[in-house]
Amino acid sequence: MLYKWAKLAKRVKLALAAGILLNGLCPPALANTTLVDVTAADADGNVIPLASIALLLPLRSGPLGAAADAVRSGFLNAYERDKSGLAVSVIEAADTAPDMLAAYTDAAKKYDILVGPLSRTGLSAILQNGHVDKPTIALTQPDSGGALPAQLLPVGLSIEAEARQVATWVGADYAPGKVLVLSTSAAWQKRVANAFVQQIQGSGLHAEVVTLNLENGAFNVDALTQLQQKVEGEMPRLLFAALNADQTKQIRIAIGDQTPIFGISQLNPLTLDDNNPEHQIPALNGVRLVDIPWQVQPDHPAVMVYPRQEVAADQRRNADLERLYALGIDAFRIAREVAARNSVFQIDGVTGKLNVRFGVGAPSFERIEPTAIYQNGIVMPLQAQ
Repeated sequence: MLYKWAKLAKRVKLALAAGILLNGLCPPALANTTLVDVTAADADGNVIPLASIALLLPLRSGPLGAAADAVRSGFLNAYERDKSGLAVSVIEAADTAPDMLAAYTDAAKKYDILVGPLSRTGLSAILQNGHVDKPTIALTQPDSGGALPAQLLPVGLSIEAEARQVATWVGADYAPGKVLVLSTSAAWQKRVANAFVQQIQGSGLHAEVVTLNLENGAFNVDALTQLQQKVEGEMPRLLFAALNADQTKQIRIAIGDQTPIFGISQLNPLTLDDNNPEHQIPALNGVRLVDIPWQVQPDHPAVMVYPRQEVAADQRRNADLERLYALGIDAFRIAREVAARNSVFQIDGVTGKLNVRFGVGAPSFERIEPTAIYQNGIVMPLQAQ
């Protein structure tokens, strides 16, 4: 049951895991455990009964270590700002199916709310095990679109969801006509292209996927020429770029700016505080996209409230890590609502407008990100234009 840790709320404790299993993987042990006082109240003077929250992350994972640390930092900074009545523990586990499942199973016995895992590997292991008995806020999206356990709420950032949002956007503004969907053979780009194509159906826009080949990061000159001729001959209403910023820049230079280009957050490698002119991309001026408020809305109330992620003075901020830091902030805010036993709620978050139903019937989660546009080489909120 929730709220069973009140007797432990009078002290703060830090504990670090130690030891390595024979297979060389970190054991699923507690790390950076924090217990806090329950006496703090919210702005209305209401005390929320204490709930214990476990944040499961692969902090020592090579591929996911930096991502996990960004999520942890965002989560704990949000917790520091609004910690009343909550006890948060960070649990470290290797990003393998057996280790993450073991960590999750153990945490489910001790904590009221679980936040994680971060990877699809970990989430798949939990789903395949079939036991999700505590409120679980997953920081990723499941591989399949099937029914999920009633106690599981996936809230991870989703480039496929962004593609669907852009499809709905352009379907309303540009139909009827044709849209060329540009992609390479990269797995994530194919997923984004497919999500866009599926969502655009029935809108009045006909989508044609054009797969382009890369050679050492650059598109073949002949392929760009053929694309230019295709655009000039078929006159599509727009291009959807399931690409990154550099690839889209190559497309824009090749075909010009007469045909509108739309895309997702991967078209924005910049961060809000990046004022270096060398990082600006004027070739993308006019390109439209969706991205989270943390990346494009400096005057957003929540963006102004939370501190930026700390980086070394000589280090350039990484846009994807900034997004994961923001995910950590909103994950805590969702967990806090769940702890307060709110089952249907909205959050104007740093990752978008969040509509949540969790705890009554089938769980549902929707994130709506702001629309944006390149102007003077940087990304600006579209409504500000």
